[in-house]
Amino acid sequence: MTVPSPAGGTPSRGKGRLILVIGPSGVGKSVVLRELKARHPELVFPRSATTRQRRPGEGEDLYRFLQEAEFDLLVQAGEVLEWAVVHEGARYGTLRDEIIPAIEEGKIVVREVDIQGFHSIRQHPLFAGKEAPYALQSIFILPESRQQLVERIRRRAPISEEELARRLASMDRELKDAPLCDAQVVNAEGQLPRTIESIEAAIFGKFKRKNLGR
Repeated sequence: MTVPSPAGGTPSRGKGRLILVIGPSGVGKSVVLRELKARHPELVFPRSATTRQRRPGEGEDLYRFLQEAEFDLLVQAGEVLEWAVVHEGARYGTLRDEIIPAIEEGKIVVREVDIQGFHSIRQHPLFAGKEAPYALQSIFILPESRQQLVERIRRRAPISEEELARRLASMDRELKDAPLCDAQVVNAEGQLPRTIESIEAAIFGKFKRKNLGR
């Protein structure tokens, strides 16, 4: 189910733009994006830049692997829209040239980011304000309930109570910013097709901007 927010209009189909997908850890973003990618080959899913080591058999389809010095140069040149230190000190970021050329071709680019990345991009001169050269849309994926998120996190891998508490605290902080997004979609348990339909409605402008309830 989709809950449009009061933060801007709904883009029309076919207009090049960047769509940010945000949501707390364990809410199902990866599954949602995998399904969207399978159903919509016309959508563009850009690679992440990362300084981590390439794993055995890993290609260039999901990540652009960079040395620390290369990453630094791109940041200094303004070629990284947002970045953060994530796993074991490795940096991950969103590259301008993975996003902008596709938008200029009129394509819809879908990018998963964390809440910090969302704020960085929405405030970037390329996307911020009415005079920004490129259109930005954001979709926040919500859990059905706090308990649903706890169960999903525990199913993924063994986790300590301390780490679980940390993730839930992070979720609480992120949820405070959910109304800043153009649409909020609840990913209810066992309702992935419905979730995908709601996200498609948000992307392709098939819903009216009114509160449809949760």
